[in-house]
Amino acid sequence: MLQSFKTFIAASCVLGAISTGAFAQDEVDPNQVLATVNGTEITLAHVIALRSELPQQYDQFPSALLFQGIMDQLVQHTLMMQSIEGNASFKSQIAIENETRAIMAGEVLQGIVSEDPSEDSLRTLYDEKYPVDLQETEYRASHILVETKEEAAALVADLEGGADFAELARKKSTGPSGPSGGDLGWFGAGDMVEPFFEAVVELEQGEVSPPVQTTFGWHVIRLAESRSRARPEFDTVKAQLIEEARQASVEAFVSDLRENAEITRAATDDINPDVILNFDLLEQ
Repeated sequence: MLQSFKTFIAASCVLGAISTGAFAQDEVDPNQVLATVNGTEITLAHVIALRSELPQQYDQFPSALLFQGIMDQLVQHTLMMQSIEGNASFKSQIAIENETRAIMAGEVLQGIVSEDPSEDSLRTLYDEKYPVDLQETEYRASHILVETKEEAAALVADLEGGADFAELARKKSTGPSGPSGGDLGWFGAGDMVEPFFEAVVELEQGEVSPPVQTTFGWHVIRLAESRSRARPEFDTVKAQLIEEARQASVEAFVSDLRENAEITRAATDDINPDVILNFDLLEQ
């Protein structure tokens, strides 16, 4: 849809802008019918809803231009929809069901997160997350991730021989931090998988670890520096606390729904997970 809409906008820009006078109203009814296509109504609400889905790049165009473009797009979509003989394809029916779920769930989610948590609840969360006597050590380290212990041991030997850690990371690491020399930035307890973090804690500044195994593979780690982090001021973390409180509200809401719902799941042990890539199953 967006590609054809872009084509329309490009053509309209050449022809010139459309007068906004026809659309300027002090009071409008979202159910106002703007067009009828073989008995199917297109309302102002349909236009507004489609406009809300357009990416930010469309903000550069005048509203009058977008209004006409969206109207034409809705008429075109309606005509093409009506051209289908019988019911929509199985693939389309499933997509409509999924989209309906997503839209309605999004509406519920928006209702939950739109409510700001109280100041008291934020203060309580702050005290739980950042105790008065908080003293936490943060670390800045780099790592090289490889698949086998032998590869990791060879890297340690190269480093002991004077090889540059960052250069080795760029050449050998399979992790996403490889192109940046393996730098992981600052992190604290709970930010890394436990075997990795435990190895970092044991290192002195500038020291390189022996091979360390995690679920991601084998790591060679170099500690750059560490620092102590005291309790932050409430105002500096308030925005983060608000997001955490909202997330907790969502999780509690969903948990309550689950507890009061009757949910049955079929056994899926005999289903090959790769079946989700068999898109031909939707072509019925």
